[in-house]
Amino acid sequence: MGNPSKIVEGSIEFSLGNFDGKLMVYDFPKILVYLEAKGKMLFGNHFKIYPEDEKILFLLSNYFIKDEKNCKKYNIDPNKGILISGPVGCGKTSLMRLVKNIVPHLRQYEVIPARNIVFGFNHIGFKTIEDYGNEGYFCFDDLGAEPTGRYFGKDCNVMGELLISRHEYFLQSKIKTHATTNLIAEEMEGRYGSRVRSRMRQMFNLVCFDKKTRDKRN
Repeated sequence: MGNPSKIVEGSIEFSLGNFDGKLMVYDFPKILVYLEAKGKMLFGNHFKIYPEDEKILFLLSNYFIKDEKNCKKYNIDPNKGILISGPVGCGKTSLMRLVKNIVPHLRQYEVIPARNIVFGFNHIGFKTIEDYGNEGYFCFDDLGAEPTGRYFGKDCNVMGELLISRHEYFLQSKIKTHATTNLIAEEMEGRYGSRVRSRMRQMFNLVCFDKKTRDKRN
């Protein structure tokens, strides 16, 4: 596995904590330094970590490094996926693209816009649900903002069906699913129904931005 406390980006080595050969002890301030630098590499020099984001990043970091003590303290189940909720433009997608980089030695998920999955369904039908529903490690981005699917004249709640498939896959294989959404729980139930919402409770840890979080795109 190498030394998980060190990450090299170009010619720069970042330290995330201390590793004695057996035990890795992460240092959250060091993680923040790395994440801000990595964010600038991924998204441009305008990227910054805002003070109000640090609480969310603390929760996500503890989840991804599987810190048992803090996960228990903050009621996070490391065996479930992450559903990160918040207002438009608060940075949900950027943080989910970013924070996985602190554990490069673990299997990485792909961030896929939910609307792109629906567009795929509209072209090739139910194979799209099979492709994303059974295998792979995904973060479905902007869940709930996608249009209704339509294939050969029939409407389909594509992401609702996909979440049911991912739930079955989760129970069978323990492979986690992540997602981002602008919706609150009641809106999610209205979009996908109580059956899907019940499954989502089993699949996801809910991590929420404050509803007053600024739109960072402005």
